[in-house]
Amino acid sequence: MELQLLLTMCRLIPCWFFLLLLAPTCLLKKPSCWRWGTDDLLGVSKDGDILLGGIFSVHANVEPQDLSFETQPKPIVCKTFRYRLFRFVMTMIFAIEEINRDDQLLPNVSLGYRIYDTCGTPPISVKAAFDFLNRLGKIASNPTCKRVPNVSAIIGDSGSSQSLAVADLISTFRIPMVSYVSTCVCLSNRKEYPSFFRTIPSDYFQVRALAQLVNHFGWTWIGTIKSDDDYGNFGMQAFLKIVRSLGVCIAFSDSFHKSYSKEKLLKTIDTIKTASTTVVVAFLSQSDMAILLRQIALQNVTGIQWIGSEAWITTFPLPPAESRRFLTGAIGIAIRKVHLPGLKEFLMQVHPSLFPGNLLVKEFWEKSFSCTLENMENKTAGRKPKSESQRCTAKEELRAAQNIFTTVTEYRVTYNVYKATYAIAHALHNMLTCETVNQSISFQKLLYYLQTVKFTTKIGETVSFDENGDPVPTYDIVNWQPDAFGSTKIVTVGYYDGSALPGQEFVINKDEMIWTGAQVKMFTHDHPNKTIQYYITEDVHSDHVAYDCSLKNRSN
Repeated sequence: MELQLLLTMCRLIPCWFFLLLLAPTCLLKKPSCWRWGTDDLLGVSKDGDILLGGIFSVHANVEPQDLSFETQPKPIVCKTFRYRLFRFVMTMIFAIEEINRDDQLLPNVSLGYRIYDTCGTPPISVKAAFDFLNRLGKIASNPTCKRVPNVSAIIGDSGSSQSLAVADLISTFRIPMVSYVSTCVCLSNRKEYPSFFRTIPSDYFQVRALAQLVNHFGWTWIGTIKSDDDYGNFGMQAFLKIVRSLGVCIAFSDSFHKSYSKEKLLKTIDTIKTASTTVVVAFLSQSDMAILLRQIALQNVTGIQWIGSEAWITTFPLPPAESRRFLTGAIGIAIRKVHLPGLKEFLMQVHPSLFPGNLLVKEFWEKSFSCTLENMENKTAGRKPKSESQRCTAKEELRAAQNIFTTVTEYRVTYNVYKATYAIAHALHNMLTCETVNQSISFQKLLYYLQTVKFTTKIGETVSFDENGDPVPTYDIVNWQPDAFGSTKIVTVGYYDGSALPGQEFVINKDEMIWTGAQVKMFTHDHPNKTIQYYITEDVHSDHVAYDCSLKNRSN
């Protein structure tokens, strides 16, 4: 009855008002603070003089929960383990260990870490951020529940929507946050997100690079698909504004999200199949594009000239044979590819014995070798017990495992994680060198030193941030091409440098490109109200007519 009354009143007056009123009473009744909820976040941690927080979406596809608000929610269940994101986690640890061995950078100071897996969902990212802000045990002796945040800075998150949620929460405390993959233009707003930085360029530059790519090849009649989230919505809005100013017409503009129903997915596929254009710009997240492409393969939709955003264009969402059939010829904008000395060797040394009792590392090992480690608990909050399977010996060799954690030797977003970790370390070093620090780190001072940081990585790249917390924008232009093993390879065919002089930002070698449908040449000539574009291929000669956008009737 009392609960019903409280809920009724909450409809009229914000609930936080009642919480403020009830808080003193609760504190009088209990001399200690009690932690509510369950500690079901998977992660990995190590103590140090200064702690860095990390937020990574190692898992995806969270099982739906019954949020009745009448009982305590059950532990979170995330179903899909992602090797690439686990590599990001290990790269942060690699960078921290490398820094701790460096007697010139942060001498006599050891960095530790507290890293969480947030399953690619904003609510879990916020839960991790709260843990960073005020980590308490089950019972805390401090009756006022007050504690300073236990991390000095945060590296994350794995998507723009998640980063927006966390950045909004921590901005009040001015805790620095450096993302390695969140690209939404909205995050450059210094008034809203004063403590947000990133080592990946803003979509402000990516959409310009994509628009120049479309314009460069003379495509004037295209379709677009975006993720229905902050990344896709803000990015596509900016892209459409630019390409329309260049005279490009939009045949269709659709959206998709992994949370959408099967019916909505099929409708999107039907739009692609029946469209009057085969040139499709896909501004989608990796997980959204993977779902879309699996359905494309299932329905055998071929002949699409995909133009991809950086979020998915260098990932492998389909098996090798299907990648060759459905993605050969795809082009897109990618994060620059580098070789990072020492990382491959470090990754090959990851072993459960180095992280005793850690359930995230345990799952990685079991997934890599399709076996079960018996020397650790086979259950954890939010994870279902495994069925009987082959037992792991713990003597398995990672070099023999075939997944993108073990086989990749050149890195893109992985390098962004590395740079983010070093950016914070250099800012801390500069602050500790120039300032007198008492018992705790001043976030406001650390923000200043992060904003002004400038250093050179061991591969020779200079890293710094502009007034919005953004790095110098550079991209590879990549092309999916058949390889000698029945699959595809991703080949760099050009680059985009946003810091170059106007007209010199974009460089591409068309002679090295492979096209969808074996296209090798294109030329155009004008007619009243229309442009005829002729595409010469190995086995077909076809002409595509793109009329003025204002005309309703279009045909091939």
